[in-house]
Amino acid sequence: MAILLKSLFFLSLLFVSGSAFPFIGGLLGDADKTVDQGFGTVANGGADDDATSDTNNQIPDDDNTGVAQPDFQTNFLGNWMIHNPNAGVSSMHLQLLPTNKAIMTDATNLGPSAIKLADGKCLPVPGAPRLVDCWAHAVEYDIDTAEVRPLEVLSNPWCSAGGLTVDGSLISVGGTEEGNRSVRILKPCQGCDFMDQQAVVSSPRWYSSQEKLEDGSFIIFGGRREYSYEYVQSSLTFPQRRVPLLFLNETDDDKIVNAYENNLYPFVHLLPDGTIFLLANRRAVIISTETDTIVRELPRMPGGSRNYPASGMSALLPLKISNDGAPVQAEVMVCGGAKPEAAWTLDKKKQMLLALTDCGRITPSDPNAFWAMENMPSRRVMGDLLLLPTAQALILNGAMQGVAGWRLADSPNLTPLLYTPENKVKERFQSLSPSTIARMYHSSAALLPDGTILVAGSNSHPKYTFTGPFPTELRVEKFSPPYLDPVLDAHRPLISEDTSDKTLAYGEKFSVAIELEDAAGAQDFKLTMLHPPFTTHGYSQSQRLLVLEPVSYVNGVITAVAPPSGKLAPPGYYILYVVHRGVPSRGMWVQIA
Repeated sequence: MAILLKSLFFLSLLFVSGSAFPFIGGLLGDADKTVDQGFGTVANGGADDDATSDTNNQIPDDDNTGVAQPDFQTNFLGNWMIHNPNAGVSSMHLQLLPTNKAIMTDATNLGPSAIKLADGKCLPVPGAPRLVDCWAHAVEYDIDTAEVRPLEVLSNPWCSAGGLTVDGSLISVGGTEEGNRSVRILKPCQGCDFMDQQAVVSSPRWYSSQEKLEDGSFIIFGGRREYSYEYVQSSLTFPQRRVPLLFLNETDDDKIVNAYENNLYPFVHLLPDGTIFLLANRRAVIISTETDTIVRELPRMPGGSRNYPASGMSALLPLKISNDGAPVQAEVMVCGGAKPEAAWTLDKKKQMLLALTDCGRITPSDPNAFWAMENMPSRRVMGDLLLLPTAQALILNGAMQGVAGWRLADSPNLTPLLYTPENKVKERFQSLSPSTIARMYHSSAALLPDGTILVAGSNSHPKYTFTGPFPTELRVEKFSPPYLDPVLDAHRPLISEDTSDKTLAYGEKFSVAIELEDAAGAQDFKLTMLHPPFTTHGYSQSQRLLVLEPVSYVNGVITAVAPPSGKLAPPGYYILYVVHRGVPSRGMWVQIA
């Protein structure tokens, strides 16, 4: 208490505002010509683009001239624990709700799961009216207690898309069989179950990708042999608006010799100017949702194929919003995958090729955009790429050879990688403590408010199979990254939720009250806001992390300015973290509109 009072007295003398937390920006790129410029391998190229980024015109109240203290250091490489030995369902899809419940869904046609529906209930089997199914294919998972509640799924969500609506509901779109044009909604209320409506979207959406837009609606791209996109509202019925997209046809490797598809579950990211970045296979474009046209094609990414069944990973790197009105720089990262011929070679020649080791970064708005390439410490296909409270990224799960699909991969990659975007090339990756559980096809992961990573799923078989190599995985793990080193707990902020703002308005100031024994200035903090993604097949849909500068820190209260628009922060729920010199607090749920 004496330390705290002394710190508060010291802080009361300060007249501070936020300082910048710069990222290394602009590692961009093109196709097949590479040069080394000392920043990693660079693929040259570019195209014209006169789009502009949203800016934050808020000006700090006071002048903070303090110098940020360095981040606390740790040698802790993380640790794993089994959170639940049997969740009942293998988590093909995973979405965290603002109720601190994680929704895990699987296909309905894989036979019996390991958990039955509640109260002895059975559901009719679609297409087979004389048959009933008494097994659950989705569960609500309490991330704190590990308690599992079985859920009813009425149409098949196998390889579907999804996202978190403005009111915190899960919307699940598409799938296969009777579910291929369905919309399923699960509201964040106690005891609620899925509501389901078939034939809502215009086209079959199987292996499609979904991204949240600035107004809270969604855009959904592709699907197996479906070369179009459409707009999805947060309801069970809405007017259909389908847009043909020849680009998805052109990127389908079924069109070339000795290759299969490689453009399913394309990577989709909302950019700060409201346009859409879309990468399918190894080509990328920018699409205007106002005109429904491709406004720019970006350089081709070198190295191999990046989408299902090659199944790499992608994320929009953290978006830094400064208080000086500087334009927000958006950078896309794509890692891992497989050679274009990998699936065909396995099918026709029974040869399993090695996964890719490379990552590429590109700044789509740069007129001379190029792919800056670097290598991971290990090969990976079907991995997950998650953004962390510290504005770092975590790569985990997946395999080192093969492709996505039943029994089509081997050599599980058990070692997570911590990626620090602003570090120099060759200093960005750190190998962490390995898991002992293979997480390959149909696995998933999610960042939780306490900073741990929930890891679930993995089923390389067309049924629940518990014998032989890589059996169906029902265990749920939690991974603690290095920033959760117990030694750092003395420096960890604690958010006082009762006296903090949980409802944010675009461009307006808000306050977060914290408890912290260390003496600190505003420059020693950053606030990060995570939009929890829908994760499946190695891709976290609508994942977004915003980095905010504090305006001031006075008497234990941090004042900051909310993101200026839905282009940067689509409306809805986020997890807000206070990060003190690299040590994050437990996150607090906030809603912005």
